[in-house]
This record gives sequence, C-alpha cells and structure tokens, in this order.
Amino acid sequence: MSQPSIGRIVHYQLSDADADAINRRRDDFEAFQRGRTPALPGQAGADGHVAHVGNRVMTGDVFPAMIVRTFGAAYVNLQVYLDGNDTYWATSCVEGVRPGTWSWPPRG
Repeated sequence: MSQPSIGRIVHYQLSDADADAINRRRDDFEAFQRGRTPALPGQAGADGHVAHVGNRVMTGDVFPAMIVRTFGAAYVNLQVYLDGNDTYWATSCVEGVRPGTWSWPPRG
C-alpha cells in the first residue's frame, strides 16, 4: 500500500474522545448564541469568532481527512472534514480499522 504523504485524502474514523470534543464545541456555540445579543459587524462587541455548526457526530463515524503532517511511516496528523462548517484536528494517528485510526479510501 502507499506511504502516507502530505496532501493525501484518507478516511478517518472518530473515537469516543473525538466525538465528545466535536459535539462539545458545537454545543458550546449553541449555548453562546442563546445567551448573547449579537452586535453588527464592525460595531463594538462584534467578536469575529468562528462558529462550530454541524450535524451531531458519533463514535465510529467516518469522514474524509487530509494528511497535513507525517512522522515517519507510522503516524500522521489530519484535518478531518466534518459535516458542518468546521474541521477537526486529529493528531498522531495510525492506519487501522478501529475508531481513532485512518484508512485509505476504497477504489471505486
């Protein structure tokens, strides 16, 4: 099989910790939105933060990810493309078939 290299697209399977972190960021944003009076862009109080908005995720969900860093042939860092407006940074990941690992996409 191919060696992982920067820019390659792979599949990443979310772990329990990944799903918890992603859903927590999205829940935190929803709570923030409920409790704030928005300021118009350019006015005092406009914060310019990035909203984490998207569908809930679960352990075992698989998403496309781009390899952004390699550490030899064993470990990679990934930017995981979620079903929403945000991404997830998965670090020190190994190739595999269980949650928290990445795999090559099947050839179609």
